[in-house]
Amino acid sequence: MSEGVVTETGVRARTRRAILDAAIETLTKQPSATLADIAAAANVGRTTVHRYFAERSDLIDAISHDALDKISQSTQRARLEDGPVPAALARLCQEYFEHADIFQLLFTMPDLVTRPEWEEESEDDRLLMRLIERGHAEGSIDPAMTKEWLLQLLWSMLYTAWELGRGKTPKHEALTLCLRSLEKVIAVS
Repeated sequence: MSEGVVTETGVRARTRRAILDAAIETLTKQPSATLADIAAAANVGRTTVHRYFAERSDLIDAISHDALDKISQSTQRARLEDGPVPAALARLCQEYFEHADIFQLLFTMPDLVTRPEWEEESEDDRLLMRLIERGHAEGSIDPAMTKEWLLQLLWSMLYTAWELGRGKTPKHEALTLCLRSLEKVIAVS
């Protein structure tokens, strides 16, 4: 009997994930999309979406938390405290690059990052800032490149790579260009 519960939980988790993924993709293209639009994109009925997310705001809350979770998991996988700073920054870009869908939604719907859960500086932000500080101290990052500038530049380069990768340029090539640009930007002259 417990096996049936595990299966149901797995099915529920997959359905929830399918709805979230469809919502991210749909809202990136059309921020005013309705729950019916999202249900169609997820290949589920509108009532199914309402069982998981009663209101649009509930879905937006879930997307916001999902984005923070993905950022946190990617930051952990990048092992920012290991090895040379340029290599750690490259690993972080590679990890973030895999989540183009969620990050593009954050650019499309900037109100997502003004939600309460985004207001407080996260541990991920602190780890990245410490990494840049370490690069400055070790001399592997140009000291003229402030933490704030590099953070904004990192997001800009990733966004450019994501956009390029959506066009005719293969994704691996877009990521390579991003990493090469980052390497040149942080280089001490």
